[in-house]
Amino acid sequence: MLADEFGREVSGVRVSLTDRCNFDCVYCHNEGLGDTRGPMAPREHEMTTDDVVRFLEVVAEFGVDSVKFTGGEPLLRDDLEEIVARTPEMMETSLTTNGTMLPGRAEDLVDAGLERVNISQDALDRETFKQVTQAGAYDAVMDGVDAALDAGLAPVKLNMVVFEQTAGYVPEMVEHVAENEGLRLQLIEYMPEIAGHPEWAIDIQRVHDWLAEEADQVERREMHDRRRYWVTPEDSDGGGDDLLGDDGAVDESRAGMVEIVDPVENPTFCANCHRVRVTHEGYLKGCLNRNDDLRPMGEMTRAEIRETFRETVANRVPYYGEYMVKEDGEWVVNEEYLDDSPVNDAYPTVDETPAETDD
Repeated sequence: MLADEFGREVSGVRVSLTDRCNFDCVYCHNEGLGDTRGPMAPREHEMTTDDVVRFLEVVAEFGVDSVKFTGGEPLLRDDLEEIVARTPEMMETSLTTNGTMLPGRAEDLVDAGLERVNISQDALDRETFKQVTQAGAYDAVMDGVDAALDAGLAPVKLNMVVFEQTAGYVPEMVEHVAENEGLRLQLIEYMPEIAGHPEWAIDIQRVHDWLAEEADQVERREMHDRRRYWVTPEDSDGGGDDLLGDDGAVDESRAGMVEIVDPVENPTFCANCHRVRVTHEGYLKGCLNRNDDLRPMGEMTRAEIRETFRETVANRVPYYGEYMVKEDGEWVVNEEYLDDSPVNDAYPTVDETPAETDD
């Protein structure tokens, strides 16, 4: 398994299959590339089925054992089932989706080898959901969650981006997960540095503090030093030590699990990152927040992919604490990495965030 100079082994890859999406979420950063989404028809610059599979087969040679397919909306790819089926057997295969197209496809995806799914669900209120996603597809998402559960993809993890428009719905969403076996909740800190609108951000520590008071059990997850909050339904008689089974682990049938992803200004998060990304056009990307380290994989020969993957891993740095450093209490770009970084003109640099380039 390849490791960067900070000792972080790359064990997973996140592959964007398209920048197309049937939603237009107001917080979307499109894997850090900004608003590059286009029409719904397939686009020539998207990686082909063979391109994706070839890449996965090569990185499997380096011990990469997990892949998450993303977008845009990956279910807009008609070949998604084939891609999943052809993913190397040793890789855990997961998917992030808005869920609207899971009915009718979830079972086939499971048959192809899909093991886990994250579904975006930012509010249980139809009007707020519509405002956030710019799509009136609330019922379709709920049906997608049911389809995933019915197909055997439990636990289904619901992704909720927490910002000004959605923060008030966190308690309701936590209770929803606690009451419905098979669901988990991932609260994702809003990232204004790549999505823009810094005025929408909230203090995510307040959510941590509230969950710590509400939770019946709190576990520390080594990856990214995250906390897992286990919450029982309001009308439950259980809680505390009553949630633990004979093996000392939480009985997941009796509580809902909530986890917070808080990467903003978080050196611990970056120091524990073990994943690289691939854009829908076939560029390797060492960090979500950066676009000055993109490396094209050429014509996708295996030799080119191997070399490009090695270079990408070798050039990874923790974003906060290394690429970005604090001076007088403010995060600034470490010029050491600006001087030598190969910038690709097709995408904005670190100084051209979507907030500044969108008119």
